[in-house]
Amino acid sequence: MSEEEYIDAISKHIVQHVGPVTNVLHEVAPDIVHVDILVIGPREERPYFTLLTCGMSERAMRVPIEDPDDLALVPELRFAELLLCLPTDWSLDPTTFRDESNYWPIRWLKRLARLPHQHESWLGLGHTIPNGDPPQPFASNTQFSGWLVDEPVLFPTEFQKLRVGEKVINFYGIVPLFEEEMTLKLRKGSGALSHVLDAGQVSELIDVQRKNLGRHE
Repeated sequence: MSEEEYIDAISKHIVQHVGPVTNVLHEVAPDIVHVDILVIGPREERPYFTLLTCGMSERAMRVPIEDPDDLALVPELRFAELLLCLPTDWSLDPTTFRDESNYWPIRWLKRLARLPHQHESWLGLGHTIPNGDPPQPFASNTQFSGWLVDEPVLFPTEFQKLRVGEKVINFYGIVPLFEEEMTLKLRKGSGALSHVLDAGQVSELIDVQRKNLGRHE
């Protein structure tokens, strides 16, 4: 499959399940993989921006095999694209991206899309990625300091996987976390974190005003 056919297949999948692409934030200086950000504008059924990577799945991630029984699952996990959603009042004007308060979601979409290829690792459901050790806030307008890779709950289940030739591309949502929420996962496991996030109706739609759900757990 040519690169054009590959990108066309991803674009059609996005249009079918998310909506028409209204803008593309092009990669200026590609590193390892060329990652563009596709923007789907707000619609009546989804009154928020949706931002998706396009290019992360050009290369396979290195999924570890800890048990021979896991071998059959590896082809289903090697390719991925990432997404998040932003409220309608979030500025996506490139002239405002010099302000990290506006740019940090885009910066981290690109960073996380390259991360597994830079470190010969992988990203999958339930993985958490802190911003440093100890984790530092992404920008002055938030205390979020890490990410959770999760199922995109705002979209139909049919959207989560796309078969392109021999590839199976997973579409994962990334959810910003507070340090205490990441600590909760370390202390009590991913199930405990999922429980408090589900109870708080947390999704891939970023809300910089949401409560820190790890403080009292």
